Amino acid sequence: MRTTQCLMGWLLLALAGPGAAEGQAIQPGVSIRSVECVHRPTRYQFYDPDSTRALPAILLLHGAGGEPNDVMQPWLKLARKKGVVLVAPEIPLERSYEATAPALFRCVMEHARLSASIDSSRIYLFGYSMGGYLAFDAAMLQSEYFAGAMVYANGIEEEYYGIVDRAVRKIPVALYGGSQDQVYPIQGERRSRDYLVRRGFTVRYRELEGQDHSYWPSADWINRDAWAWISTRRPMP
Repeated sequence: MRTTQCLMGWLLLALAGPGAAEGQAIQPGVSIRSVECVHRPTRYQFYDPDSTRALPAILLLHGAGGEPNDVMQPWLKLARKKGVVLVAPEIPLERSYEATAPALFRCVMEHARLSASIDSSRIYLFGYSMGGYLAFDAAMLQSEYFAGAMVYANGIEEEYYGIVDRAVRKIPVALYGGSQDQVYPIQGERRSRDYLVRRGFTVRYRELEGQDHSYWPSADWINRDAWAWISTRRPMP
């Protein structure tokens, strides 16, 4: 069995587009870094509110056809208030990317740790749409590294539930979906929630009534809710 999910629907997910955040200027305090990980040159956006003490960090994964600022910008207000390091890599729309993504994400975070004081026990994932899909891959295949995963508008495909059994430890998962999502229908999140709970994972699940695939209209609420919950949870063996 493959160790990651098959990236069905790359082009379908690309319909989500970069969304409202596309083209917005990079916010104050956000820089662009570059690193080669798993033989791939990778650029990422980086925000560190305070490098003098060890802080939690979130790896932010944008949707298909999007850009790092799509997820960086909505998280900045909370990161400034709570003291959270943010790292948002550029994700190409390539099928071959998935196989290397979990290791690449870990490599990018380790590069960010060279510039920021990050609490290694509190490194989290957030993914939107395609980024949520990849967040599940990393959450299961790098569960000893990441402390939790937050996802909006995606899940684990049934034929690839096997990745869940590869998790070294059961990290908490906060899963959100829009009831009117036409790109990734809500039934996918429901199935993913049910399977994760059956496998012993702690899951916070919320459906946003009337919400479609777009993350940005409810981003502030999703981010606050997800962080308030997941930041107080710890992984289980």
